[in-house]
Amino acid sequence: MSRFVILGSANAVPKVGQDNTHLLLETSEKTIMVDCGDNPIVKVTAAGSSILKVTDLILTHFHADHVGSLPLLMMGMWLEKRTTLLAIHGLETTLSKAKSLLELFNWQDWKEMFPVQFNVIPDEGMNHFIVDSECTISALPVVHLVPTIGLRVKFTGNRSVTYSCDTEPCENIHKLALQADVLLQEAAGAVKGHTSAEQAGRIATEAGVKKLILIHYDNRIDEDQLLSAARRHFNGEVLLGKDMLVV
Repeated sequence: MSRFVILGSANAVPKVGQDNTHLLLETSEKTIMVDCGDNPIVKVTAAGSSILKVTDLILTHFHADHVGSLPLLMMGMWLEKRTTLLAIHGLETTLSKAKSLLELFNWQDWKEMFPVQFNVIPDEGMNHFIVDSECTISALPVVHLVPTIGLRVKFTGNRSVTYSCDTEPCENIHKLALQADVLLQEAAGAVKGHTSAEQAGRIATEAGVKKLILIHYDNRIDEDQLLSAARRHFNGEVLLGKDMLVV
């Protein structure tokens, strides 16, 4: 039985009770984290899982709110005596910078360090870069301030969840979200490299999704205002992403 959990839902500035946006996907075969912001170890534990169970980590792009706690996550896994392989997926530029970040802490010299495999996603994206019996995950580049990927998770039974990551409206978001059951769409605002709640509603309608969940938003903005802006352009169900919400 698959489970998709929003571990954090905030934009780049976390708030009390709302951490940076990162996600957890569990199947019977894999436990997959998407990004690694401010508090991943505590949030994975609060979701009823464990950092020792994490098989894969997807890094969508190299901004601090998405990779800043990578050294802490790795150190936590090491201190908890992890022995199994961790696969880390991302664009070449993202992985190269992530390795440089880890090298500041001499991570490869840690005694009895667990194995880590870095899997490069091509700049043009990649279909099915993670596959198990319950789901496949595909990626396409989106339009942010640095190279970034959006994701589509397709489950058995033809269900699908799309995560836009940080992006302004673009063609590839429509491709990723086409007829998705759920679109997790960032709603940080109508600025370069980002999307507003109103734009998110338009994307959801144009892509024909069933449910829209706004994520990576600023919770200083009134919740009803965000929801109303999205609903002006989308007639389906609209929710605000919250920490620990099970999608």
